[in-house]
Amino acid sequence: MADDREILREVWDGRIPVCFQLSPEEVTTVVVPDPVHLMVSRLTYFPLIMDKVRKHFANSIVPDKQESEVWIDYDGQPVKWHYPVGLLFDLIKPSVLLPWTLTVHFDKFPEQEVIHCNCREAVESLFISMIKEADTLKHRAQIISNMLKKEHNQLWNGLLNDKFNQFWAVNKKLMESTDDGFKYIPFRIYINGEMPCIQKLVKPYSEDKRSLILKDLLETVIPDFQGSEQVIVHGVDVPLELPLQWMSEHLSYPDNFLHICVHHS
Repeated sequence: MADDREILREVWDGRIPVCFQLSPEEVTTVVVPDPVHLMVSRLTYFPLIMDKVRKHFANSIVPDKQESEVWIDYDGQPVKWHYPVGLLFDLIKPSVLLPWTLTVHFDKFPEQEVIHCNCREAVESLFISMIKEADTLKHRAQIISNMLKKEHNQLWNGLLNDKFNQFWAVNKKLMESTDDGFKYIPFRIYINGEMPCIQKLVKPYSEDKRSLILKDLLETVIPDFQGSEQVIVHGVDVPLELPLQWMSEHLSYPDNFLHICVHHS
């Protein structure tokens, strides 16, 4: 792995200012509670940072809902917690003003739109399964399957506790490659914030050993790609000339996937 450590650190330190406000329909106190403002890591998942939000609003709702599963919405649309925070923001970024204002709910959980998440272990299970899927694409799962359980735990705890060195001490193994790069690049492309995402088997090098770039990937998986679209990774408009192998090593989320948002103008 080409260790551009400064890039890895910049990605890790990315934050989004978020304003959490309680749904007006659920307020039972005379005084409406103040919102909660947090600088949220782009790499985390919402269930991992909601304890403070829950405690802040708990006394402003009916008592029998205080232990209910919390969910949030943006502009009336439920937020899908199983995507990283930064990706969720980038899916709607062109129309968002900061701070990102989200509405907190303790009632009427949107069963058809959001997966239940009653504990942190559910997030951990999702996270590790994504890493396993990514390593299957990169190394035929040989790296992750040979890791010890404590190394899996170290990956998770590094993300959970926002510990860059702890996480990358293990994750660097998952980013090791041969001269031909990864077997396939783990990526997901989201067009205009729509689901489902696009996934295909794409190698980092062509048959004649040419290093493929982001533009090659987008032209391969998006038939009508023009090159004038806004392409966002980690909140940044990325150049279409970036090599895919380098992007996968340095711009993947902790789940080891490149999450790429494409917005047509």
